[in-house]
Amino acid sequence: MKLYNSVFFLLIFSFVLASCARKGRPEGGPKDEDAPILVSAKPAYESLNFNDKNIRIYFDEYIVLKDLTKQLIVSPPFKTEPLITPQGTPSKYINIKLLDTLKENTTYTFNFGNAVQDNNENNPLENFKYIFSTGNFIDSMSIEGAIQDITIKKPKKNYSVLLYKIDSTFNDSIVYKSKPDYVTRTYDSIHYKFTNIAEGNYFLAAIDEATSDYKFNSKTDKIGFYKDTLTLPKDSLIPSPIVLFKEIQPYALKKGREITKGRIQFPYTGKQENMEIKLLSKVPDDFMFKTAFEEDKDTLNYWYFSEQKIDSLNFIISEKTSIDTATVFLRKKKIDSLSISSNVSNTLHIKDTLFLITNNPIRNFDTSKFSLINTSDTTNVPYTLKTITNNKLGVFFEQKTKTPYKFTALPKAIEDIFKVTSKDTLNYQFTTRDIEDYGSIIVTINKEVKHPVIIELLKKDKVYKKQVLKTSGKVEFNYLIPELYTIRAIIDENDNGIWDTGKYLEKKLPERIVYYPDELPELRANWISNLNFTIK
Repeated sequence: MKLYNSVFFLLIFSFVLASCARKGRPEGGPKDEDAPILVSAKPAYESLNFNDKNIRIYFDEYIVLKDLTKQLIVSPPFKTEPLITPQGTPSKYINIKLLDTLKENTTYTFNFGNAVQDNNENNPLENFKYIFSTGNFIDSMSIEGAIQDITIKKPKKNYSVLLYKIDSTFNDSIVYKSKPDYVTRTYDSIHYKFTNIAEGNYFLAAIDEATSDYKFNSKTDKIGFYKDTLTLPKDSLIPSPIVLFKEIQPYALKKGREITKGRIQFPYTGKQENMEIKLLSKVPDDFMFKTAFEEDKDTLNYWYFSEQKIDSLNFIISEKTSIDTATVFLRKKKIDSLSISSNVSNTLHIKDTLFLITNNPIRNFDTSKFSLINTSDTTNVPYTLKTITNNKLGVFFEQKTKTPYKFTALPKAIEDIFKVTSKDTLNYQFTTRDIEDYGSIIVTINKEVKHPVIIELLKKDKVYKKQVLKTSGKVEFNYLIPELYTIRAIIDENDNGIWDTGKYLEKKLPERIVYYPDELPELRANWISNLNFTIK
């Protein structure tokens, strides 16, 4: 009996020890949903005449700092960031070591966002702030408003919003060189709010920045600004959104180089409007060249061919008032082998054209080596071949609906600039669809603006079709593949048929873009979607 009691006692004792050793809440207990609570701070929260170099903030439980670099906003920003510890380990306090000189008579705000969380359940202490003033009062002015990224309908991320005091040191270039006097970020990707701002006159700007340094880099960042001077306390609510835009960089030519034998590339930055290239070198009589801008790249391709050896070529490249000279040394020994592809895989849609696309410019093609057959009845189909660009052939024919076709190019059908001909037989089989497989979108435009409008139909955020209207009326987009589409209107203020972006230093805002207010349902086959779009 004594042995039985001893064993029973040992079992109970082991169970108690194991229970005491468990971490977290007991099984079945209520989940901790309470955020940490600020217990005290040294110096105290909203201290006046602050002149310390170290701050310690205490909480009622162990906390961790999550995504501190993304969440923390210090306003006004420091030149040298403060040292905040501990990070990566639980603690009942946050220590802030100031490494920069504080401004006089200034209210500072450390906005931790949702970075402060309890250690067990990660409950955030939402929008937690620590505030102090180096003067004898806490500034209490505020500014709030919204951001709009003009080229996209849905914002992608938070943006930095910058506030600069307008005083004797202020000038337009300050956004490039200096951090702002106050900074905040959009808290839901659209809206922003400054708090604890001093009275005075301010310039307001916003940037979508590649590097989080609160300085505008026109090569990588988008910018927006409020045209008028803000005066606090009068202008605490900004009535219209700050519109973000990407500036077009000034044209500048980069160094040209031969990338393969017979192909030279001239990259450039900015927008070219009339870029021309002229050969200065004396070349053999059989010398020929072709040029083409590379799609989706700021690059001019220059292909050349001669049977005779050439060591270098000299060029003049001009663009409006810009003139550059370039010497390119020719050392490559291997040309690109000719490759040919098509823009059509299985289906040729109504109103589309079958194109053959080559990597090297086309010197010649032999019409006798091409054929187009209706494979449903094996009849030959009349067609016409046309050179569209240096690297593209178009195949034009009268299309029938719901019909299978086969287009064939025999060996040596195409010859490129290097006198290399296609080696293999190329077969492209495709089918046309029935008209009932497509849908239409008809938009009735009520134009309440004086300028022309460009109505754009977007597919996967890219312009698919567009029409220009000078008066109110209907716009029809027919033979559309069933898919999701977006509609927007550009207010074409200078009537040039394209959207023009803004220019910060000229205080020029971009042309307005107005999106159709509702989400369009996915277009169905054999369906007409009728819409009404008022543009104000």
